[in-house]
Amino acid sequence: MASTGTKTTRIAASDLPACPVETSLAVIGKKWKVLILRELRRGPLRFGELKANIDGVSQKMLTTNLREMADDGLLTRTAYPEVPPRVVYELTELGASLSPVLNALAEWGEGYQELRAGRG
Repeated sequence: MASTGTKTTRIAASDLPACPVETSLAVIGKKWKVLILRELRRGPLRFGELKANIDGVSQKMLTTNLREMADDGLLTRTAYPEVPPRVVYELTELGASLSPVLNALAEWGEGYQELRAGRG
């Protein structure tokens, strides 16, 4: 099950890079992870909803990234004993703490899009 603290379980503390930027990239640097964070900021979602909202992600890649993010304490996976089975993914406090980072990336991306559009 996912860790809810700040300690990551997928990457041992002794294996984390010395540079904080490298550490951040080791945890969220994959393309799909940032997009998963973007979607889950809106609230809890099921696997199918995530897959539908993230253009181009395969089932395998989504599964792998969700598992890694749960292991790193960024999200929780809750399975409900229903028929058909229902599994919901939700950001932990640690995952939600990345919201300002995503806001900054979005702001930078908007500025870059405008800059590139101006160059035609």
